[in-house]
Amino acid sequence: SSPCSACVTSMYFRIARYKYYPYQRNTYVIGRQSIIIDFITRYTPNTRFTVPAREMGSILRSEEMMLLQLLLQSDSAYACVRELGEVGKVEFKDLNAEVSAFQRKFVNELRRCDEMERMLRFFVSELEKAGIPIAEPPLNCQAPDPHHLIDLETLFSNDEESLKQLNANQESLRKNLLDLKELKHILDKAQTFFQEGEEVLAEAFVQQQTTAGGVGGAGGGAPALYSKQSELNQKLLADSDVEAGGLATTRFTFLIGVIPAENLLVFTRVLWRVCRGNVFVKHAQIEEPLEDPTTGNPVLKSVFILFFQGEQLNARIRKLCDGFRGTLYACPESVPERQQVRLQVGARINEVETVLQNTKSVKEVALGKIAQSVEEWQQKVKKIKAIYHAMNMVNLDISHQSLVAECWCPVKDFHTVQEAINRGTQLSGSPISAIVNRISTPETPPTYYKVNKFTSGFQAIVESYGVASYRELNPTPYAIITFPFLFGVMFGDMGHGLMMLIFASVLIIFEKKLAKTKAGGEFLSIIFSGRYLLLLMGLFSIYTGIIYNTLYSRTTNVFGSAWRPYYYGTKNQSFGTRMFTNSCAPVSFTNCHNYPFDGACNAVYCDNRSEPVRCTFPTEAQLSSQPYPFGLDPIWLIASNKLTFSNSYKMKMSIVLGLFQLMFGVILSIVNNIKARSLISIIGVSVPRVLFLMGLIGWLVFLMFYKWCKFYSEPVKAPNLLLTLIYMFLDFGDSPNVKGDPVYSVFGINEPETAAQRTIQVILVITAGVCIPWMLLMKPIYLIVKTKRAEKTKTMKMMTDSTSMTVPLVPLEGHNSKMAEMADVSGAMEKGEVMMQEGKEEEAAAGHGGHGQTPSEILVFSAIHTIEYCLGTISNTASYLRLWALSLAHEQLSEVLWVYAIAKYNIAMFGSKSGGGFIIMFALWAVWAVLTIGILLVLEGLSAFLHALRLHWIEFQNKFYEGEGRKFKPLSFAIVLAGEEDE
Repeated sequence: SSPCSACVTSMYFRIARYKYYPYQRNTYVIGRQSIIIDFITRYTPNTRFTVPAREMGSILRSEEMMLLQLLLQSDSAYACVRELGEVGKVEFKDLNAEVSAFQRKFVNELRRCDEMERMLRFFVSELEKAGIPIAEPPLNCQAPDPHHLIDLETLFSNDEESLKQLNANQESLRKNLLDLKELKHILDKAQTFFQEGEEVLAEAFVQQQTTAGGVGGAGGGAPALYSKQSELNQKLLADSDVEAGGLATTRFTFLIGVIPAENLLVFTRVLWRVCRGNVFVKHAQIEEPLEDPTTGNPVLKSVFILFFQGEQLNARIRKLCDGFRGTLYACPESVPERQQVRLQVGARINEVETVLQNTKSVKEVALGKIAQSVEEWQQKVKKIKAIYHAMNMVNLDISHQSLVAECWCPVKDFHTVQEAINRGTQLSGSPISAIVNRISTPETPPTYYKVNKFTSGFQAIVESYGVASYRELNPTPYAIITFPFLFGVMFGDMGHGLMMLIFASVLIIFEKKLAKTKAGGEFLSIIFSGRYLLLLMGLFSIYTGIIYNTLYSRTTNVFGSAWRPYYYGTKNQSFGTRMFTNSCAPVSFTNCHNYPFDGACNAVYCDNRSEPVRCTFPTEAQLSSQPYPFGLDPIWLIASNKLTFSNSYKMKMSIVLGLFQLMFGVILSIVNNIKARSLISIIGVSVPRVLFLMGLIGWLVFLMFYKWCKFYSEPVKAPNLLLTLIYMFLDFGDSPNVKGDPVYSVFGINEPETAAQRTIQVILVITAGVCIPWMLLMKPIYLIVKTKRAEKTKTMKMMTDSTSMTVPLVPLEGHNSKMAEMADVSGAMEKGEVMMQEGKEEEAAAGHGGHGQTPSEILVFSAIHTIEYCLGTISNTASYLRLWALSLAHEQLSEVLWVYAIAKYNIAMFGSKSGGGFIIMFALWAVWAVLTIGILLVLEGLSAFLHALRLHWIEFQNKFYEGEGRKFKPLSFAIVLAGEEDE
């Protein structure tokens, strides 16, 4: 059952003569060819035939890839590639990049596939016109064998020819039916046209005779009117052809036909200009729309009749009718003849309709058979085309008996690829199995992540910025949480988030049905692909809406407000002199007016007092120890300083969230450097970046939390954090000053407190100043020194190895000399390739981080990144203020819609004055709902989405994400059938 040793030897030398020679390190022989393993192992006793254990990929990092070399026999190549397409784990490299698409081996097969796709598109269009549904294809539709391709072509060609013949017959019958119907309408309108025409001509004749001489003129008396069959020799317009007192000698001619109603007006105007008014036109529209024989669409047409004189006008009018898509018909002049023709036309219409109905039934039967298999045919043709497209990327070996292909494959899926190739070889019945070699290459592998329907939407957002570099840290797992959370911060509202959640839930519940229909166009398709993103965005919007305590711009009082009025004194007491302790207990805010306290100490009136009282600032002990359990207190809805408080709160919250995400991005860059084992990048770049960021923005955030936790007896004594940060640099070493200015003093106004704050700020400023040259010079100097050493080592090694490239040809014992000679030559060639590979690896190592640049370019590159990071520390942090701005805009716009659409109008008043209160209420709620969905959900949601996208792309990902990779594009029939493959 195994091939002879001569065949094995021949295959071995064909492998050895190919341009790659890694078989002596990692060779995987598929199937029954164990003799090849024994043969190669005899000359390479250290050969290993197992995939080495490697670190596997996950959603955090891309899959580890390996480059394989496949040696496939010509008779089994198609089956092997077909099985690899079913697996979908292999991306073929184009080994014929220098060859044009028209000169490749399987270009004729691809043309045949294109022709079959054209036929299938014709079948689908006919099915859509006939309204016949397409049947679902079988679950496992295999691509046919190559020798079955001619059977498909013959089947498609016969069906196409049959349908074209039926279409031609049907169109011819429709055209005949249209002509007959037009003639029927002409015959119906002709009698009316002739009667009206005779009356007009008779009036013109009488008028002309009266003008020429009256009753006693050349006729000897009043002229008699001619009947329909008489010759009425009269021009429509009097001119030189009319003799005084007599009639012209020419006879009137008429043409009758049908023209599209849309062209009638222009036709009559052009006809008047061309004929100079020497024509009489009469027209009437056909009430019944006629069917166009080509498109099948209904068309409105009009019947017209023209009376004129002369053959010259006859030729002009016929040309005009052809130009305006008019059709002329022969119409008898006598009434009996028209009636007889009318009966014949009616009988002919019935016959044509019967034949047309039979033709339609035959066509429906043929289309019904096609509809049962057209989807299956489409899948087969697409798979065949994908197979031959992949086979066009392979090369032929020297003997032209086998194909050599190179492909990228995930390391963890190697055994799956092995099984697919083995299965393809068995199905093809080839006696020689395929051979798989693993190739070591300096080429950067493609990036491949295994995603599912949940993570695919988030991965698409990240890859829109750029595909991750090979084995680079993937931002997608973090964006799954941070992206919808930042969106929720800007879109925080329980009601709006609930509506978005319901919409996303509907898409998820009916996702299978919606995925099959593919309705709605590209825009809705994009929304459907991000349905799980919409789900999380709705959930986080509800969460932040609970924190903001907003429901369609209204608040909810679930736990009861925890706000209480401050202690009061009488109106005669001066501000802040003393406070009532036992005699005046705090009262509930529901009993007071002009609440809450707005900082100006205005008078308030309480129900249990007869005179107004004045408020005083409470002490820390007098504050309520039980705040609102979760979110903002609902009392802020009616507070006069609501906007001031919410602006301050959301602005500081934006800075805090920005610091956390920026710092997390820098930490992820450290993780990337640890993975790359680049200690210089950690020490020379990441560490100073962390210190610089925390020394500036970290200190500001610390002051925010400290200010929130510290009690200030009077609001005017609370420090200004922005001025504190600014004067930390402007008044270096003197801010906060010894005078204890409360504007800059956060810790306190006493000397020990201000001294502690001043010392910390001096240390942070010095640290930030040191970090700039640290980032600028440390890594470039290291790279310059390492590059020079690598170049020197490489030069010395090339000089040493140049004398040892010759390998003697020593015959091997127990084998003929020719085989030993070929083995030694292949070994020498492999040795030379390995040396070149090692040189490339050393060169890549020497240029790591410097991109192979000169020392000056490395310094300039480092300077650009240092300046960008230092300036970006401030600008990126300020960019997170968009969280506050979008949240404020969303809240205010929602409140405006509520006030001006609902709250401003008194529904009860409308109901009391008239019976239309319910209608008005319904109309106002409808307007509010439409504006809420159209403006707040769609426009505001899109705005928040784009801003969240910018924060991830620009502020977050640029701290650690390169995005310079190439996406893994495997030969996958699942992707091909889904229509997502790249052309």
